[in-house]
Amino acid sequence: MMKQKFSVTGMTCSACSSHVEKSVIKTPGVKNASVNLLTNSMQVDYDEETTSSAKIITAVESAGYGASVFGSADTVTAPDKTSAITAMRQRLFTSVLFLIPLLYIAMGHMIYSWLSITPPSFMSSYFLGNANAVTYSFTQLLLLLPIVLINKSYFINGFKTLSKGSPNMDSLIAIGAGASIVYGIFSIYRIGYGLGYNLPSLVEHYRLNLYFESAGMILTLITVGKYLETRAKGKTSDAITKLINLTPKKVTVIKNGTEKLIPADDILVDDIFIIKPGEAAAVDGIVIEGRSAFDEAALTGESIPVTKSPGDKLISASINKTGLIRAKATQVGKNTTIAKIIKLVEDASASKAPIAKLADKVAGVFVPIVIGISCFTGLFWLYNGSGTEFAISIAITVLVISCPCALGLATPVAIMVGTGKGAQNGILIKSGEALETAHAIDTIVLDKTGTITAGKPIVTDIICTDSNDENSLLKIAGSIEKGSEHPLAEAIINRCETNAIKFATVTDFKALLGLGAEGCINGQKYYAGNINLLHEKGIYINDIQNKIIQELAQKGKTPIIFADTQKIIGIIAVADTIKPDSKTAVQKLKANGLNVIMLTGDNKITAHAIKSQVGIDNVIADVLPTQKEAQITALKNSGHKVAMVGDGINDAPALAAADVGIAIGAGTDIAIESADIVLMKSNLLDVVNTMHLSKAVIRNIKENLFWAFFYNIIGIPIAAGLLYPLWGIRLNPMFAAAAMSLSSVCVVTNALRLRNLRLDNSQNNTFPPNSNIIVQKEKGANKMKTVTIMIEGMSCSHCTNAVTKALQSVNGVDDVKVSLEKKNAVVTADNNISVDILKNAVINAGYDVIDLK
Repeated sequence: MMKQKFSVTGMTCSACSSHVEKSVIKTPGVKNASVNLLTNSMQVDYDEETTSSAKIITAVESAGYGASVFGSADTVTAPDKTSAITAMRQRLFTSVLFLIPLLYIAMGHMIYSWLSITPPSFMSSYFLGNANAVTYSFTQLLLLLPIVLINKSYFINGFKTLSKGSPNMDSLIAIGAGASIVYGIFSIYRIGYGLGYNLPSLVEHYRLNLYFESAGMILTLITVGKYLETRAKGKTSDAITKLINLTPKKVTVIKNGTEKLIPADDILVDDIFIIKPGEAAAVDGIVIEGRSAFDEAALTGESIPVTKSPGDKLISASINKTGLIRAKATQVGKNTTIAKIIKLVEDASASKAPIAKLADKVAGVFVPIVIGISCFTGLFWLYNGSGTEFAISIAITVLVISCPCALGLATPVAIMVGTGKGAQNGILIKSGEALETAHAIDTIVLDKTGTITAGKPIVTDIICTDSNDENSLLKIAGSIEKGSEHPLAEAIINRCETNAIKFATVTDFKALLGLGAEGCINGQKYYAGNINLLHEKGIYINDIQNKIIQELAQKGKTPIIFADTQKIIGIIAVADTIKPDSKTAVQKLKANGLNVIMLTGDNKITAHAIKSQVGIDNVIADVLPTQKEAQITALKNSGHKVAMVGDGINDAPALAAADVGIAIGAGTDIAIESADIVLMKSNLLDVVNTMHLSKAVIRNIKENLFWAFFYNIIGIPIAAGLLYPLWGIRLNPMFAAAAMSLSSVCVVTNALRLRNLRLDNSQNNTFPPNSNIIVQKEKGANKMKTVTIMIEGMSCSHCTNAVTKALQSVNGVDDVKVSLEKKNAVVTADNNISVDILKNAVINAGYDVIDLK
């Protein structure tokens, strides 16, 4: 089964998109077709062995429209909105240019009469009275012709689709305006006949009942609406355009040791390229030289620049703020992050939400019904003796006011603006169906590792039980663990590096499966591991030590015990810490009436410790990946609408099984591929934002559909003359045209309000999750934290002294170690002290803070 995108031309309303869909779906081998009126595109799922793109194009053409395979270039380009707006502006200008004198000649004498002013002599001489009836009427026809010619597309498309048996909005306009023109020409013949046979009453009758100005006004007002609609529709794709425009067109690569500026499209995987300060990364890559901060706000919504150094990944279109960077290209062309994001947003915009099916069904039969109502209304008034002119006027008014444009735009404009708004805030929604389904979710299932927690264990507690101080214990621990590949060992090594501790030489190192490790330092044997290791080695654990170990475990931490051959010398606790915003996100999800469940493969003790910290009500622990999928299915079978949030390979089956799968952006590719929505910032608050955005978009669509239906339900009866018998109220075709244009503009404008939707971008910490602010240890009841501040501008001992004094002057700072060589300051301070205070202390001392670790 192949999925292909096509461009469709000639569509003007929801009736068009409905007819195109029906024609394509009838093609053998086509499984599904979704036509988007807003983007003039179509997505088709079809069997390549049964049909082809050529047959699909033929099906579209047989319905009266044009089609072609959507551009297949590797790179994306901004949609050409300017040319469409310019073309509509020219049509409008020409229409207005000729409409003004047309209205003046047709209605000028009435204005002079209302104002009790004598008309100019040329009006009386050439255009007023029965003697000038031919000049008066023929001049109007001549002024109308340019308006008809510049707007000929309404007639060409309208009568073409009518002849194919699939009338659309243009058909209504063409029939309405065409009837006015034909009746006007007929009136000229009747005037000529009256003048030739001296029938002044006949001349007077037809001279006062010309409809040329109505035809001109209808075409012009429709064009006004189309122009405003085109401008407004252009704004709906601003998010995509801004993303496209972020990507540089040129890139500097290094070939044979020489810098060369080449088109960004020509860069290849493994090419070395340069990103200068102020430039954007043309492709995805890995930093191989240099250090700088990159602004990823346009891609992830994260306002704070992220520091990149050798080994770090670069995202295409992220902007280099400071230093010179050399990087190796890893993803180019359509495989870059920015290209994938744009494709996701475009596909979501082109997709159709289930709620749109109602509008599609109505649109498919709307225009034929309106034509039928128009004919019936005209015949009704004619039969009741209201006169031919009155009957024709009423019939034309019904045709013109019943435009289904608003109906066709109600859903796609809201989806496009909504997905664009999400993309600007780091929320990538893959389809309109996912966007709609999200608003009905009642149960949120959260994975633990990498979703609620950071997914990177860190040292949380250091307890010395011997005469060793913390740094001595860390030196022994780090030296032993340096030989281990266990993730918990990495946490201890990272802590040692943060404290600038040098490792000792270890001999006779052994990794003890399921127990820990052992090794000798300066002839002394040390052990690192769990209680079972100490039991096996016969090392005594007293009641106090055992209580500490149990308490740490109950808090969801993993205690690593360090001992020599005789006794325990210390305990270091390592834990996968909770993300700063997880608790807030869970609270907000619950406040919105959602049932929040944690689903994890971890043991129950750890799971329940996390549960109590973040306020989750229900926990399902000790589950395998296949069991995760079964749990999601069970929740769905019990009647719940379920969203699964995860980031790992083991989450992929559950993500696919959920009603809506939400992948954390920092997760694996397979998790992201399995998900319906991707959160670029790896921030659980964006789950709340996703629900908020979905509800806002669906509410907007319902508002649009309501007004589109309400407009026609009210407008058609009034246009048909329902109020005329009682109050003498009837609509002129010109007012009907104005009302029809206004309805489409209102729908698009209402959807554009979504651009002002406020999403919660607050975070409990000042810096983004990947800035590695580490809460390291506890001293009694007072929690302390260690922050490494990377500083630019220090050049001598005087500088280090100035930074030291500035940081020591901050209340709550326990210890400061400033390194000129490493260009950093390691600060141990009370946990309540904001990192902003530390950062500002350095800045006020005259130095720049470039990162925090």
